[in-house]
Amino acid sequence: MSEVVDSTSVAIRVTHLAKAYREGEQRRVVFDDLSAEFYRSQTTAVVGRSGTGKSTLLNLMSGIDLPDRGEVEIDDVSLTRLSEKERTLFRRRAIGFVFQFFNLIPTLTVAENLRLPLELLGVGAIEIASRVDRLLRQVGLTARAESFPDRLAGGEQQRVAVARALIHEPVVVLADEPTGNLDAETGREVLELLIEMTRRSRASLVVVTHSEEVLRYADRVLALNEGRLVVRPE
Repeated sequence: MSEVVDSTSVAIRVTHLAKAYREGEQRRVVFDDLSAEFYRSQTTAVVGRSGTGKSTLLNLMSGIDLPDRGEVEIDDVSLTRLSEKERTLFRRRAIGFVFQFFNLIPTLTVAENLRLPLELLGVGAIEIASRVDRLLRQVGLTARAESFPDRLAGGEQQRVAVARALIHEPVVVLADEPTGNLDAETGREVLELLIEMTRRSRASLVVVTHSEEVLRYADRVLALNEGRLVVRPE
């Protein structure tokens, strides 16, 4: 990877996170004392065996779920101290998501899928039109603006998902197996686009993945091991 632009600027800080779930009569501890920092303009890959808590970590980092103990801060805002409504509003403004299965709204066109996050934030119509046009050009889909998702190839749908994740200029982009539903070549193209665009916008990109290809593109690889995040040696 090329040199990280702004590795001193912390976008996400998780401190002494603890999380456990009840499974029948058993209590399963996912995290007991997890701490880490994630930086702007940096791509961090998180790896680990199934069941080690990768999805739980994303849910905690986004404020979808709350830890039993500890703190999650994004851009110096403590998610753990916000109400559920406040976390929802903060998520709309500060976090972008890219999923394995695209999660585009099928009844909206490509352009409408991109407009929706900005409309929810109350962005003006002129600014929305400008951002939608710019993002569509960046992902190479200007000609498909009025197409519905089911008329697009998988790689095109994921490009739209990347544009949607970035259109509101978030601090953090969380990606859950973003290339897992694509063939190798298309996945590589989408991954390069995602990394390039998040770095250009100075967002912190956190990718949960099993893909060794994705790991080769990351600035840093963290492994979930026994409830802790440790730097995986190169």
